[in-house]
Amino acid sequence: MSDVLEMRNAGRVRTIVLNRPEALNALSDELAWGLVGAVEEAVNDDSVWVIAITGAGRAFCAGLDLKQNLRGGTVLSERKNHSPLSDQSLFLDDLTWISRFLTVLRQKCDKPIVGGINGVAVGGGLSLALACDIRLMAKSARIMAGYPRIGGSPDGGMSFTLPQAIGYEQAMRFLLENRSVDADEALRLGLVGEVVEDERFEARLAEYCARLAKVSPVTARLTKRDVVKATTAIDLEAHLRLEISNIMKSLGSEDGREAQQAFFEKREATFKGR
Repeated sequence: MSDVLEMRNAGRVRTIVLNRPEALNALSDELAWGLVGAVEEAVNDDSVWVIAITGAGRAFCAGLDLKQNLRGGTVLSERKNHSPLSDQSLFLDDLTWISRFLTVLRQKCDKPIVGGINGVAVGGGLSLALACDIRLMAKSARIMAGYPRIGGSPDGGMSFTLPQAIGYEQAMRFLLENRSVDADEALRLGLVGEVVEDERFEARLAEYCARLAKVSPVTARLTKRDVVKATTAIDLEAHLRLEISNIMKSLGSEDGREAQQAFFEKREATFKGR
């Protein structure tokens, strides 16, 4: 396993730790693809009944590693020499790792996945947390959509999972207002199911996962299959492709390039609507 991921096994629980604390666990290609592979590996390991995903250091995941992936207003795909946003016909043939978070965690994995939001979760990092089945959040943690700051629309399945969790209007407010939400508000909105004091967070996450691991794995897996099926009435893959198409358009627009430049220059962006 790569150094950017840490694996911990305790009984029937496997905890996957995002391990780029110096970068607030921002999603590099190595980390993101490693996470997808780690979940797929846990799916196929009969000794694992419950999966937990959390972050090392003071962040859960700060989203896309902008320094690696944003160049001149475009997002580069994870495949070497692959065309960026301008080549949509090629790009749309691959859902990329950001959309695989949802398809792998919700559809391919029928084992319960608990997201341990130990610190900041933004953009793709929040999409990852929302793709988990159950979420615990540390008291001092903060979450934010993040997309408006770089001139982008949601990805990673967030346009599906967010309104599913908190309803249409609250989802629209959360995405467009781009405000930082603390743990208590996240609990009130329904973004998380439990808030835990910081000093108890790691122990509580382990305790909760161990509790779920006492449930028959047959019961747990069939329950997840039922709930996923009942709450996924849309063509999920087609929707994820729509997300990718829209974020490419928004990031590649003049306003998108201005937002990204303003982000790096730490100033307020000036938009022209084109």
